[in-house]
Amino acid sequence: MSPLLLAAGSGYLLGALPFGYVIARAHGVNIFEVGSKNPGATNVLRVLGKGPGYLAFGLDAVKGIVATGWPLWLVAADAITLAQIVGLVAALIGHSFSCFTRFKGGKGVATVAGGFVVMAPWAVLIALAVWVLTFYSTRYVSLASILAAVALPVSSIFLHQPLPVIVMIAIIAGFVIFRHRANVVRLCQGTEHKFVKQPPTNHEP
Repeated sequence: MSPLLLAAGSGYLLGALPFGYVIARAHGVNIFEVGSKNPGATNVLRVLGKGPGYLAFGLDAVKGIVATGWPLWLVAADAITLAQIVGLVAALIGHSFSCFTRFKGGKGVATVAGGFVVMAPWAVLIALAVWVLTFYSTRYVSLASILAAVALPVSSIFLHQPLPVIVMIAIIAGFVIFRHRANVVRLCQGTEHKFVKQPPTNHEP
């Protein structure tokens, strides 16, 4: 099988694994019916607390790490970067439109971050710093994610990443921002909710 086809197929299936949904169901909660109704780690954290939320974030990040990490050992040197790009893009699509949850999914921040840890670790550190500073100064997860997404391609340029990696980062960052378009509208209108832990409302008996 072509390495790129393998990267695309495995990346999508990895990304589609609905860890947030599974973790919430293990706690008797349908994550699609509570909080923001998003199966991503932020909503799991908001609804179920730090333990389940951090676990969801970590597992979602691992999807990106694996999707971009395996080509380092199994793909010819001249095709590694392209296989990583294809794998991460496919993982992001899988996470956002999971075949296991009727093509509903999260916004891909954790999965993208995991992939970029392998491909552009210093850019990720800068973006992480932007996220932390924004979140703790505003308590808006969406704004922190958007600004971190902007910081990734900008810092990649200044860190002289390979051009294909910069282009890929810019495209994925744009996709992440697009997935936050409803949050952007609410931020502009002043109606976006700040992060506050909410108790679950639909525990099953």
